[in-house]
Amino acid sequence: MQYNGTKIGRHLTLVRERAGLKQADLAKRMDLSQAVLSRIETGERPLSLQEALAALEQIDSPEARSLANALKRSWQILPQPPLDHTEQDLLWDAENTLRDLMAVRDRPEETQLRVRRASEYISEIKRGSARLLKRDHPIVFMGSIGMGKTQALCQVLELLAIAQDGSRVPALEVGGGGTTVCEVHIRTGPQYGILVEPRTAWELRHDIEDLADQVLGDGSDSSSPIATESQRLNNEVSRAIRNMAGLAVQRVRQSDGKRIVHDPLSTLALDFPDRGELVIEIQSRMELHQRGRRDIWYDSACGKSPMVWLKETFSSINNGQNKEFPLPKRIEVVRPPLPGDVPDLNLRYIDTKSIDRMVAREDLECHFDDPHTLVVLCSAFNNAPAAETRLLIERARDAGHRNLKAHIAILVLPRPGEALAMKDDATSEPVQSVQEGYELKDEQIRRALSPLRLEHIGLSFFNAVEDSPTDLQRFLVERLRELRFTFKEQLQAVITGARALIDDDEKNASASAQDVRQAMYGWAATHGRMDPVHTHVHDSLLAQIQVAYASTIRASIRRQGECSDLSYDHHIGYGARRLAFAVLGKSVTEFHNHCNSLLNDSHYADARELIEQARRVLDRSYEDLLRKVEMAAQFIFRETSQSSPSLWRECSLEWSRGPGLKERVAERNRAWFVSEQPLRMERQLIALIEREWKKALNAVLELSSTDSSLQPMSQTRTLEVPVSLAGPQRVATG
Repeated sequence: MQYNGTKIGRHLTLVRERAGLKQADLAKRMDLSQAVLSRIETGERPLSLQEALAALEQIDSPEARSLANALKRSWQILPQPPLDHTEQDLLWDAENTLRDLMAVRDRPEETQLRVRRASEYISEIKRGSARLLKRDHPIVFMGSIGMGKTQALCQVLELLAIAQDGSRVPALEVGGGGTTVCEVHIRTGPQYGILVEPRTAWELRHDIEDLADQVLGDGSDSSSPIATESQRLNNEVSRAIRNMAGLAVQRVRQSDGKRIVHDPLSTLALDFPDRGELVIEIQSRMELHQRGRRDIWYDSACGKSPMVWLKETFSSINNGQNKEFPLPKRIEVVRPPLPGDVPDLNLRYIDTKSIDRMVAREDLECHFDDPHTLVVLCSAFNNAPAAETRLLIERARDAGHRNLKAHIAILVLPRPGEALAMKDDATSEPVQSVQEGYELKDEQIRRALSPLRLEHIGLSFFNAVEDSPTDLQRFLVERLRELRFTFKEQLQAVITGARALIDDDEKNASASAQDVRQAMYGWAATHGRMDPVHTHVHDSLLAQIQVAYASTIRASIRRQGECSDLSYDHHIGYGARRLAFAVLGKSVTEFHNHCNSLLNDSHYADARELIEQARRVLDRSYEDLLRKVEMAAQFIFRETSQSSPSLWRECSLEWSRGPGLKERVAERNRAWFVSEQPLRMERQLIALIEREWKKALNAVLELSSTDSSLQPMSQTRTLEVPVSLAGPQRVATG
């Protein structure tokens, strides 16, 4: 990115103001009129690099000198960071280190060992720099239905409207749970507005079919568990579709005080008893061809305050009452920046759909894989940490997600009076203050998280009725700062190691490498084998079928597994990651322990940075392996299931066969997964894991090997693979 003379004005203004210098004084020092300097600071008049440096010299503050240094830099390898990036100096250090590493890599007389290590360092620094350069951070709120996470989020982001009684109420729709039709994203922008990502025609069609089935009935005994649970259709979606089609339930209170409920959709179903015809009739009444709008922005001419406008507009879109908008798949709320916002980070707050029985959902668990995301797990006060919180953490751990302490925070949402109801475990005496109640609950939560080794995780309390949101805002920012500090530490460690390689002479590097290689080779020969496989890729799916609502199971089967609440693809991918973690996680931990032992041995003092690099290479290869196995499992399953339509047909037939639906559907799935094609799929994945693990070990050993012909393990065994993803059908492993 080249120097931009129109953008420097904003930075010049900030530096001048922080230095306590008035615009008129700086203009005088620069021998300019104040009007000209004003145009420069607003970006109307471009400023040459020489003029910018001269202006900063006149300001003469530490920040001005730092900005001047940043302007003088010429970036050749890494993208030029924005001028307000807080890690300018570290990234410049990374840039210079990359130049020196490339010189080592491209030098003809260098040994292959140093070339390989330099190349690996180049890749590491580029990855670490890209992670630090990126300043977009999602903050994802997850929690059970009716907990109050949306209200807490509105308090933190100051999305509060004034109600008729003068009270401040959330501008986003809240209720007793099951209120929002989809996931809601909140970000900053030029003004207040709402953007809608609509459901696809395929998704909407299936949503309408689910509603039609609910109204028409399923043919089972009305007192059966199936009939009862079939009413657990997504209420938010059902309500929105009814409103869009003009078929909302009507409640009329008679003169005697009794209330009569009239359901126009049930009446319509009498005229269209065929499900297909009813679906077409509902869809035609929704007038989807007129619902083409995707965004709407606040206009002061409407005569309402921004928050009142936002509350009313959001509610109308969320409930399907705005005739211009389609049924949303995602709603994005835009608000102008506030004084309390973090100026150097781009934050996107995500209010997920509440958890109603189904914890293991794709829209929740996808966030654990993004290194820039802070996942905020919300719990009610009395049962904190909630069972849903523990289960999400356990599943993330079992899928091989690492460094959860940095990426997860727990937010406890007490209601008024709950903290004061706490009693001291030692004395059985009630607490004397809310803060004391928080402290006791904090101790209980950390004891409960101790088996997960997360007793030191970030934890905060927030009563949306009584507590100031400032403390919660500060807590979230601190968690993000700590997360970014891990990025900084990791990049700094790589740069330090790379500098040691550049400065080390070839003789010492070769001798150290041979010692380390011998130690690494010994470990790989004795500990580098995969543990036996005692799990299956479909275990997670079968477990979730047992706890899902019957209507959720039916919706998933109708969509051939592509249902957000019960996604076959997601659970198969998760199951593959879990399988890989089960057979390799222990080995990765043992390798870390082995590296620690070498680092504590004075004999390897000259090879510390080589050992550290080897550990990082295995970690990176292992993470790549997990992602690759997850994607491969989803791809193979989708192809396999599409060639087996009997799975969906047989499962759909179970709906009208009375109680025991979950057990029968689970057994149908279990029987399918142990048939020939799915078993072949699982063997393919195991073979893939073995191949990728061997590649990971080879990548580690190559860092210290001067002989490329050496193999990591002297003994091999074979795994029979009828059909592999690629390569031979017999895979050699250690």
